[in-house]
Amino acid sequence: MVTTFYPPYNFGGDGIFVHRLAHELADRGHHVEVIHCTDAFRLLAPKGTELVADDDPKVEVHRLASPLGFLSPLATQQTGHPFFKAARIREIFARGFDVIHFHNISLAGGPGLLKLGDAIKLYTIHEFWLLCPTHTLFKFNREVCVERNCIPCQLAYRRPPQLWRHTHMMDDAVRHVDTFISPDRHTIRKHRERWAAMPIIHLPHFVPPVDLAARDPSAPPYFLYVGRLEKLKGLQTLYPLFRGHPTAELWIAGSGTYERELRAQAAGEPTIRFLGHQSGARLQELYRQAIAVVVPSINYEVAPPLVALEAFRQQTPALVSNLGATPEIIEQSGGGFVYEDLQDLRSKMDRLCRDPALRNELGMRGYRTCNETLSIEAHLAGYFGVIREAAASRGRSLA
Repeated sequence: MVTTFYPPYNFGGDGIFVHRLAHELADRGHHVEVIHCTDAFRLLAPKGTELVADDDPKVEVHRLASPLGFLSPLATQQTGHPFFKAARIREIFARGFDVIHFHNISLAGGPGLLKLGDAIKLYTIHEFWLLCPTHTLFKFNREVCVERNCIPCQLAYRRPPQLWRHTHMMDDAVRHVDTFISPDRHTIRKHRERWAAMPIIHLPHFVPPVDLAARDPSAPPYFLYVGRLEKLKGLQTLYPLFRGHPTAELWIAGSGTYERELRAQAAGEPTIRFLGHQSGARLQELYRQAIAVVVPSINYEVAPPLVALEAFRQQTPALVSNLGATPEIIEQSGGGFVYEDLQDLRSKMDRLCRDPALRNELGMRGYRTCNETLSIEAHLAGYFGVIREAAASRGRSLA
């Protein structure tokens, strides 16, 4: 597997998913190796970030690091090629893998990486990097992108413009992938707007089972936000609902580049609590105790939000904005509500506050969905089916 970020050198849900998939495959006797770029993480991570590795000897991890440091991912970002990492990646690929599975490769190798190796190639879409240099389709860090204006947008994000984006490099690169995997249907539609014949299939992510945390009936009622604190995540849109809210608080777990602004906007509001980064065990407690998690994204998400699935595992419902792929998990599971605007969200929050039985029923629906259709067994059945079909189309036979 090839990815830019991989725990503990990781920021978001894509690295967590790769880590989980790699370990599930290794636990079932498959030989798994992971390639990722530590230089990219160090380039973007806040100074003083502490890392705790939890490597499993069953998964061989190649943590690529160049003597040139940040210049390695910068060269990839600017040229679209692995550049300083190319020789090492070719050396690893030459070991003779049956499958090379790409994930978020934006700084691990760029589109040029997709041409390397002759194994069956899969690519799981975790964000909109194939379509968008900022990965998000969130134009000028202000609004959903409906009309391309890439160079000014990259400058607005303070990123060096990628001139190769204005060539056919990406079009050429995607032709080297046997099958693209999308965890949601909205993302399939967005990519086929550019590549109508793209070989892309829908395969939902999975969430591993966890022990149910204990619930404390004496804890204060709260709604929970978990994730990166970035403008496009929409957390700021929730504030009006919690200023003087008489029945529940807003608890916020996470950090990010927009955190200082978010804290300033919430200054003096006792019903809005910032918890900072939380351990996995503590997050499970927070999910379990919450009335619901809220996913207020104001941009297109790729895949059902991991936070919603994590809440479902603790029998907690989710409230999600009606944008992009986010509503799909509610439509599939019935484990919460989709809201249209703040007035609609307030109404649904009030219902859950007043009716604990409704809250519990919605949470159980999400829980059942995790156990039945979002299990590792369901995912791997689809995953190996994708590999068999790709092998058959190449005339190959896999053991």
